Amino acid sequence: MSDNSTTEQLPGLAALEALIAVETETVRFADDIAASVRSFLDGLRVVAAQATGGQAVSLLLLQISQIALTGARLGVHRDFAPRDEYQPDDGPDPDDLDELRLQLAGLLGNLDVYSYVFDPYDPEVVEGLLSDDLTSIAADLAVGVRHYDAGDVEEALWWWQFSYVSSWGALAGSSMKALLSVVAHDRLDVDLDTTQELELVEAAAAVLDSGENA
Repeated sequence: MSDNSTTEQLPGLAALEALIAVETETVRFADDIAASVRSFLDGLRVVAAQATGGQAVSLLLLQISQIALTGARLGVHRDFAPRDEYQPDDGPDPDDLDELRLQLAGLLGNLDVYSYVFDPYDPEVVEGLLSDDLTSIAADLAVGVRHYDAGDVEEALWWWQFSYVSSWGALAGSSMKALLSVVAHDRLDVDLDTTQELELVEAAAAVLDSGENA
């Protein structure tokens, strides 16, 4: 029997093959995102538990830059939709999130508090804590991991995408800018006009120097 004959007998075959191809690509995309998310979560915990103050700034900048790229991939992808109106139970939050927050706060010291513009189209300067924001990003990402580990790929992708746009994407951007500012103040010869700027540079230099001398 010829291929043409088979196709005529199974008019839905092409549609089925297209659906399988889309689902396969979705699973591959979810696998990539999950690997990036796990790398960030593991890396953040290692930095918080083992890095010195000086190492922390550079390592956290690396970690947050990488997860920001992952978020951008989610942001430009097609919209994922949840199957149900209400999100299924994803289980309890990881037990170590409070410990992670405290470790990061101790690691960053005076650099933990920073100011940023939450919405550039409605500019209002707000104050935040890097330790809180990095932990919030980790908490959002961990929800998606739990859905993914339960085999609910579509729910995991929807949550990672939704939470990126609504929450952790903005936190990642502001955290990355703050960490980059620390590095820039330490390495660039800047003209200091205010006491606040001087204190920031001195704090950045002290933290980074401690890592180099460790």
